[in-house]
Amino acid sequence: MPGRGQRVADQIQRDLSEIIALELKDPRVGMITLTEVQLTPDYAHAKVFFTTLVDDPEGIKNTITGLTKASAYLRIQLGKRVTIHTLPELHFVYDTSTSRGAALSKLIDEANSTRAKDDGED
Repeated sequence: MPGRGQRVADQIQRDLSEIIALELKDPRVGMITLTEVQLTPDYAHAKVFFTTLVDDPEGIKNTITGLTKASAYLRIQLGKRVTIHTLPELHFVYDTSTSRGAALSKLIDEANSTRAKDDGED
């Protein structure tokens, strides 16, 4: 993504984070963290990646439903803060990178502890 597109995506991420945290009243949307926003080159669509504190599949499904239902409201509020020629349609995606990273870290720790035990026995 060119420099301007990345700056616009970063601004959308900051503004959406603030709108969701302070103004969104949907009980299905709890405490979430927006990790990334990817814009199409024409700014028509924005893929908004988020994480939650709990990796409960039912909770994640409810959060996506709540965010999708609130997307029109979020676009209106975003339009009041960001001035670009096309306000993107918002698509929310659960970001699994943090949970995958934690799982990989756990595997590495287990492998290192097994290796340390094996080295101690020699």
